[in-house]
Amino acid sequence: MYWRWSAAAQFARLPAGMAPLAYTIQATATTGSYRLGGVLMAVFVAAEIAGAVPVGRLLDRIGPSRGLVALLVCAATGMAGLATAAALDAPPAWLLAFVLVPGVITGGLSGGLRSLLVLTVEPDRLPRAIALDTTIVEAVLIAGPTLVALAATAGPFVPLIVMTGSYLVSALLVPRLRGLPETAGEQPKLPLRAALGWLACVFSVGHLLSTLEVATLPLARRVGGGEGVAALLVVVLSGASIVGGLLYAWRGESLRAGAAVRARVLLAGFVAGALAVSLWPGWPGLLSGLALVGLCTGPLVTVAVVELQAILPPRRRSEGFSVSFVVQASGFGLGSLTVGVLPLWLAPLLGGASALVTCGMLGVRSRQTVGSAPAAS
Repeated sequence: MYWRWSAAAQFARLPAGMAPLAYTIQATATTGSYRLGGVLMAVFVAAEIAGAVPVGRLLDRIGPSRGLVALLVCAATGMAGLATAAALDAPPAWLLAFVLVPGVITGGLSGGLRSLLVLTVEPDRLPRAIALDTTIVEAVLIAGPTLVALAATAGPFVPLIVMTGSYLVSALLVPRLRGLPETAGEQPKLPLRAALGWLACVFSVGHLLSTLEVATLPLARRVGGGEGVAALLVVVLSGASIVGGLLYAWRGESLRAGAAVRARVLLAGFVAGALAVSLWPGWPGLLSGLALVGLCTGPLVTVAVVELQAILPPRRRSEGFSVSFVVQASGFGLGSLTVGVLPLWLAPLLGGASALVTCGMLGVRSRQTVGSAPAAS
């Protein structure tokens, strides 16, 4: 059942990985300029963030299995409308309207898929399942632009058709589960205060990763390289993340340290990696820093997601994981912004500072938990 869920999840995520290049190619073909593609992507991301929590709340009410199928079909319909409008040379306003539909829905898919995973695997296998999923996601993100480039050889609108088909395939693969939590009655509150430290973890992941990914070209130029070296740096970062996720899936469950301790060690790796990239000039610092951040990424996401799953009420998990999506997206946005407005050496340091603050938050939370434990009789 896990592998069916995983296939459905990857096909649901693939269009988001394809979107930046697909929209740019489509816009260039219809208007002669890439600028409309940038606007379409900005609208898509804004719609993702705005729709994540409401869509997650809807999935909690109607059930993630049934709700995901319906939403994926709606996303496919919107993407098909975008492809049709683009092929018919419709005005930009029509294109913006059509891109809103998959954008709003995609933001909530992440929370719904995470909620469905909890119902798909046994609790003791959840950390390994999440670690494997985190690893596969990296491969999907790499495959997205490659697939767009291949599909575009058949026509500028073909990538949009492929994205439509990806949503439909995902809808067919979503596991149909029975015995989901009852949704009648008053909904419990989201325990945001208890989840604050783990939400800070996913924010730190988004913040530092986006900083390093956006800064790959200027970092490459700092060591005398160009676009080819920038691509190599992305491979190092993504490859290390895949290795870290696989190692954690293999041996993570055997670690005896508590979740907060593991997360703090991984966040310390983030801090050390950011320091190496920023302050250790030349190839050694750059490659070792990127590799260290990548190795810590998959395990840190796994620890945070497992802990969030334990904290969130079953009838609010889709919404809670959607909140996590918004928090991580906010970190991505901040990281991208800092590369544009700060000196190159300082931007990764700010991402490391984010991880350091999160590390402190988890430490305070751990001491409060120990201090509030009832005395043994």
